[in-house]
Formats: sequence, C-alpha cells, structure tokens
Amino acid sequence: MQFTISREAIIKPLQLAAGVVERRNTLPVLSNVLLTLKDGELSITGTDLEVELIGKVSVDAGQDGEITVPARKLMDICKSLGDEATLEVTREESKVTLKSGRSRFSLSTLPAADFPNAEDEPDTLELTIKGDRLKAMLESTGFAMAQQDVRYYLNGMLFEVSDSHLRVVATDGHRLAMRTEAMDTGCSEVMQVILPRKAVLELGRLLSDGVGDVRIAFGSNHVRMRLGDFTFTSKLVDGKFPDYSRVLPRGGDKFVTGDRNTLRQAFNRTSILSNEKYRGVHLTLTDEELRILASNPEQEEAEEVVPVDYHGDRLEIGFNVAYLIDVLNVLDNEQVRMTLSDSNSSALLEAVSEADAVYVVMPMRL
Repeated sequence: MQFTISREAIIKPLQLAAGVVERRNTLPVLSNVLLTLKDGELSITGTDLEVELIGKVSVDAGQDGEITVPARKLMDICKSLGDEATLEVTREESKVTLKSGRSRFSLSTLPAADFPNAEDEPDTLELTIKGDRLKAMLESTGFAMAQQDVRYYLNGMLFEVSDSHLRVVATDGHRLAMRTEAMDTGCSEVMQVILPRKAVLELGRLLSDGVGDVRIAFGSNHVRMRLGDFTFTSKLVDGKFPDYSRVLPRGGDKFVTGDRNTLRQAFNRTSILSNEKYRGVHLTLTDEELRILASNPEQEEAEEVVPVDYHGDRLEIGFNVAYLIDVLNVLDNEQVRMTLSDSNSSALLEAVSEADAVYVVMPMRL
C-alpha cells in the first residue's frame, strides 16, 4: 500500500473518523482507523462498535491495499504539518511510514482483517432530507437528551417517521424538545427508532460544514446516513421511548408572549445568584409583567422585571432556569410564547410564528 495525498484533503475525513474512536478500548484495533485504498479512492473508517463513520477522498496515484493505524497519532501528525504540506504514506511490513518534506514518522499497524465492519443488514425505509434542515432539527432538540440516565432509552433521540413527517424528540424526564419536518416519506405506518446520544453528537459534527441532501436508511437494528463523501452508520438503542404525546400540556389558558432576547438576558442575569445545585427561579406573572426572582443559601438575591404580553390572573411558578435558557438559546424566532395553566403544571414554549418546534419544561417547587 502506498499513496500521496495533501494534508488539506485528508484532514477533515480523518478528524471526523477519529472523533468516533474512543480513547480507551478493550480491543486495541478500535483505537485505530482503517485506511483502504482502491481504484484511486482512499476510505478512512473509524468505529467504536456502536457508531461507524467512513470518509472518502480521491488520491491521484497509489498502490491499493488496506491497513489500520493509530487514529489519534495519525491525526495529530497531520494537524501539526503545514497547511500546504503533502503526505506520502507507505506500508512497510508491520509499519506505516509517513513522509512530508524533511519530516518522517513511523507508526505501528494492526491487520485490516481484525477491524470490525458494521453489519450489512437490509434497510426497511429510506428517505432524503436537506442537510441544513436535519442539522437544525438536531441543534434545536439535542440539548434535552439525558446523560448517563439509568433509563438508557432517554440517553438518545427518538426519530419518528410517518407518511407526512419526520420528527425528532429528546427528553431527560424534566424537559422535552420536539421538532417536526413535514415531508412525504412514503411510510405506510408510524416507525420509531432511538439513536444513541453519541451518534447524535457525531452526526451534528458531520453536518457542521453544510452539506446537500442526506439519504437516511432505517433498518431493524441500525440507521445509515449518506451525505457527500461520508457514510455514517449507528446501531439503535434497544428500548421503547416514552409516549411523548402524554407529556405535552393540554388545556393551558394562560398565554405569555415576550421578546426572546430580552427574556434570555433576564434569565441569564438572575441565574448568577440562583442556587448552584437546583438552579431554581421564581416567576410571578401579573398584567403586562413578568417578575423573575432568584436566591441562594448565601442570602443573595437577584430580581428582574420584564414587560410581556399577558392578561390574566396572577400566577406564581418555579422553574430550573437552565432549562428555560436552553430553550431560548435554540428558538430561532424573536417572539416566544409560553402557555401555562397553574403552578403545578408544565409549561409549553414555542416560537410565535413557527409551530415546527415545541418545548415542555416541568415546574419546580421552591
């Protein structure tokens, strides 16, 4: 195996593939990336047995072959070279030699035969979505995923496909984020799958540079996405996601509308003096006014008064301020609406003019 490639061409697929690789592995080969050269195309594959990412790049000339090399070391070497550098890669028995200008590196290798491949099972449904739309869906809901929850099915994101929409839902049991993209999917019945948290985060990185269409193929145990020169495969979480429709508040009769940025800044300022452990803030709603109060065990207090469009009975309710800030950070409309019913019921937040994303935040007792 031998090829020459520019640093500029290899750096992005290498970084993305290496990002999937875990630093600590029980199998030594999982610390490596698989380099496969065939017919002038170099494939770079990284996996942790749950998520697999393959990036492809053209090579002008070379000798076909495949080998695995340490992912972090190869990436660090490429990052340390100059922007205009060219890398010459040669396999020599159990080593791979990298040459660039006057620099020379020799890396250990492991056989390509030891590298695990993602299962090639049949797809049950395939659809296409614009990359920027999928990116927006993940960014506006991903913050609500649980982290290391014993309810393992919450440590990920629900993808729901019906005949008329693709929907993503994330919840950690205290809040819920949901976004829906209307589309003709050709799906005859509702299908739900759960992507693990790591897969969602890696997919977000993959979509960061802006891509065209993304082809999503769902299988019984996997989801595979093809976008440009990259193929992303993830195993699915084996579990049942909660019935999110039962969490959505219904019958709220108190409607509060305000400027998103003004509210976000007010919550950010009051959060400074909130209890560091519970992050609770006390909200008081009266005509045309929202009063936000935070305090902590050191007897310190912060108070903000924000003008809002509200007409109704006085209402006092408590929330985790971090949850409210998270929602206000991702809403892409300048006017936000909060629907409430009483001090013990969850709040429904959404943009005034767009109904494709909704958020639910449970109240706190203060």
